[in-house]
Order: sequence, then structure tokens, then C-alpha cells
Amino acid sequence: MTASSESGNGAPQNGAAKGARSPADVGLANNAAPPPTAPFSAPPSSPESPATTVKEAAASAPEPTAEPATCPACGEAEARLLFETTDRLLRTTRNRYRILECAACRLIRLDPPPRASEWRTHFVKPEPPGTKSLAERIERAYRALVVHDHVGFVIRALRNAGEADGIADIGFHRGELRRTLAERGFRVVAVDITPEAAATSRKGEALPLEIEGSEATLAPGSCAVVTVLNVLEHLRDPASCLASASALLRPGGRLVLQAPNANCWQFLTLGEHWSGLDVPRHLISFRVPDLEALLDFCGFEVVRRKFFSLRDNPASLATSVVPGLDPAVRRARGGRENELASLLKTLLYLLFVAFAVPFTVIESACRAGSSVMIEARKK
Repeated sequence: MTASSESGNGAPQNGAAKGARSPADVGLANNAAPPPTAPFSAPPSSPESPATTVKEAAASAPEPTAEPATCPACGEAEARLLFETTDRLLRTTRNRYRILECAACRLIRLDPPPRASEWRTHFVKPEPPGTKSLAERIERAYRALVVHDHVGFVIRALRNAGEADGIADIGFHRGELRRTLAERGFRVVAVDITPEAAATSRKGEALPLEIEGSEATLAPGSCAVVTVLNVLEHLRDPASCLASASALLRPGGRLVLQAPNANCWQFLTLGEHWSGLDVPRHLISFRVPDLEALLDFCGFEVVRRKFFSLRDNPASLATSVVPGLDPAVRRARGGRENELASLLKTLLYLLFVAFAVPFTVIESACRAGSSVMIEARKK
């Protein structure tokens, strides 16, 4: 068996009974739900006008006006309660949030979403520069190793586009993918989304983006591949991000998309303890048909899917089971650790990650991995 698939939809899915405590109780393993009838908001009407002006003042944007708690995909007001939970991972807030499933299209969403003014407080702060401890050096070496799985997927997409170069990476200030591609000789333009832009984006508007280290704009149609990895689930209006990506791509260019997969066995078995929910940072929990409907709506054709990520799937399971050992979670939670304790916790966490590999390979082979990577062609 293989952990990737070139055709077909994701693992089966279904709705939920109100008040259920986990996806296993509400039958997420049944047949696929219908795709959204009017997915998300219309993308900006002028793709020739790129949404990539540098240093656009996203932080000064006003708070979104209060809107009815309707599904962002189809506009349906009725929803089923899966469960209530809080920030189990980073513990940035004690607020309680509901995980709802739309009664019509069955998109899973967070309710209520965090206010724009508090959005940045829920994210992990960048690692401070300076001398790294042994535990931090081991963690960095591990991340540099497992990111090669993503690199291979991106390079294949570039080849499928018939190009040798021209990659833009849209994301939240990531480093490993960009550095590794650059080390292999590829030209990568870093296009960052600020937390404020994610929180204040409005339906039908282009998403404000920032080009790292540049004071110019990125021209429309200048990229062969645009990567959007683990971004859409953070956005109030994911269609605006895909519209921006489409504007950057040449005709026939490739979008490489990754998101947590709410069809996965981990969500089915662990419910609110699944790290892929990442409350309150993830506003939407996508199933594969949700993503495919959104991509089609935004002018993309799915070329291939991959349900296993060496970087993300085993770590997702390990963090779900032992969140207090995850180095990123420990940093976010704060607290003092001596170097020996930090080293032992990091090594124990990596041991859990290693033990998680066989299970995550099997679930991915069944198209039920905890993340999905999609290559889509611009129509």
C-alpha cells in the first residue's frame, strides 16, 4: 500500500449528533458529505491586480463587524455541536469554544472565532536568536530532516508545471521549507501573512500579504508554483488567499496546498484531543471534499493528493497524546526548564514521534492521514 493517492476523494465522512463528545460518536466514518453549494466567498473580481503589495497596513484594519454565526462555505445558520473545548495545546486562553458542523455542507468550524485584537496572542512567538541548547539543536536537526518530504512534493509540482524555477511560499513566517529549497538552488520568494491580516480579512477582499525583504510588488503571473502550507485553516476567508495565489501563478502553474485533514483516524479516535483542531488558531477544519470544492471554486484543478507527511503526521499524533513534551508547545506555555530536563523531554517526544510512524503510515494509506497535501493546476 501507499500513503499517497493520485485520484479520488478523502476518507469517508458524515454529520454529527448534537452534544456528541467525539467524531467516533457522530459517525464521521460514513459516506462523504455533499460539497458546499456556494463555497466560501467570491474571489476578488480582478485577478490582474495582485494582492501582494508590500507592508500593507493589515494591522490597522478595523475589527470585523458582528455577523450571524453562519457557515463560511454555504451560509447555513443551523449547525450541530460536536463538542466544546479550549486551547488544550498552548494554553493561551481559558475561553471556551464550540466545534460546530454545518447542517447543510458539514464543514467543521470554530465558534466563536477569536477577535482580531487578540489574534496575535494565540500564536507561538518566533524563537529568539542566540546560542541554542543541545535540545534545541536536536529539534532543529529533526525539522531540517523531515522537511525534505515537503521539498520533494514541491519540486515535483515545479516539474509538472514544466518550469525550472519560480516558487512563492505563502505562510506565517516559516523557515525550513524556504531554506531547504534555496539550498538546493531554487529561487523562493517568501510571502508572509500577518496574524492581523488573517484575523481581519473580509469576504470578497484580497488578503494583504507581505513580501519578505523587498519593497516592491510581486508581479502577477510571475510564479510557476505557489505553496500554501497549513495556512487556510487559520483564515476567516480562505478563498481570498487562494485568489491571491492564483494571481501570482502563470497559466498552468501549480498550487501546493496542505491542511489538517478532519477525515483522519486521529480525529475519529481522539476527538477534541486531536492536535489538528488547534483551538483557537484553526477557524476551519477541512475535509478533503471541502478543500476540493474550494479549489474548484477558485479556479484550480486537483492533480494529485498525498495523505502522509513525514513532518506533520507522526508529530500530530505524538502532540495529541503527549502535548506537554512537544518542544513548540513547551516554549509557548512558558515556564522554566533546565537544560537536562529540556533535553530529556525533547528526546522522549521524538521517541513518541518514531512510535507514531507505523500507525500514521497505515492511516495515510487508507486516505485518512491527519494532513493532506494537494497539487492543483491553475485552470
